[in-house]
Amino acid sequence: MENPPQTITMYGADWCHDCRRSKRLLDASGVAYDYVDVEALPEAADAARAISGRTNIPVIVFPDGSHVVEPSDELLRERIAAFG
Repeated sequence: MENPPQTITMYGADWCHDCRRSKRLLDASGVAYDYVDVEALPEAADAARAISGRTNIPVIVFPDGSHVVEPSDELLRERIAAFG
């Protein structure tokens, strides 16, 4: 079984409003995360789809292997707090 990431990973794209909003929130929180641009890395779009089962972004994966898709700011703050 694959080990979950030790940091938060966000799959997104610059053209995506929800991605920009979630990225701003992650930046403001000061939490460590990896940003994966699905436009720059086409295989990343496949990885995000495999994780979520959907084509929507952002897909944000947490250290425990859980994920959220297009989270509200409130939900994302709650999830960040759980891992901060």
